[in-house]
Amino acid sequence: MLSFSKHSSLNNKSIPFGAVLVRFSADKLCVDDFRRLAESEIAALKEKYPAESYDRKAMWGDNPYYRYFKKFKKTYPVMLQFESAVLKGRPFPAFNPVSEVAFLAELTTFALSGTHDAGCIAGDVMLYISDCREDFDGLRETLHTYPNDLCGRDDKGIVFSLIAGTDLRTSAKPDSRCVLYPVFGTPDMPHEEITNVMSTIERYAKVLCPDAEISCRII
Repeated sequence: MLSFSKHSSLNNKSIPFGAVLVRFSADKLCVDDFRRLAESEIAALKEKYPAESYDRKAMWGDNPYYRYFKKFKKTYPVMLQFESAVLKGRPFPAFNPVSEVAFLAELTTFALSGTHDAGCIAGDVMLYISDCREDFDGLRETLHTYPNDLCGRDDKGIVFSLIAGTDLRTSAKPDSRCVLYPVFGTPDMPHEEITNVMSTIERYAKVLCPDAEISCRII
């Protein structure tokens, strides 16, 4: 398991953080099985949340992530993903199976996760509360941290920001086989909510690769 530490900026702050580390077999990804599962899960969401009765404020107004992002004047991305895949019926983004595991978990749990190639992480990951704007390379553009946001860095630089997202250097690629799925909590969120999301990620990863070796930890 990767090592994590907490900076003193997190002293006296109750922000749970989950880490799911999955070692996928190199040549045993059951992609078709996983994508059939994704279709089934999304179909169930469409039945549970019909588009004609959808009310964004009623559904998301009390969501802790939605409220967290709102404090930073940002729109919660999982809400947009949900509206795209479930309400508008846009295709499930079949681009990288190991990353699709986290995407599907976000849709079904409404929680925020990520996907990193654990082999690209240098040393320990230190969790901290940012006190300034720090630029880093994102998947498609230069991103930056936000003061008072939860972030993580390794020996080479920033790995993720809860608000800004994943860095480019450690992001999971289609050939990544040792994958870290962080599960982000918000201030004072019960740990049980994070463990439930971790269990969902573990279940989906086992469909993608029944032989996967999985370890989970709350930090």
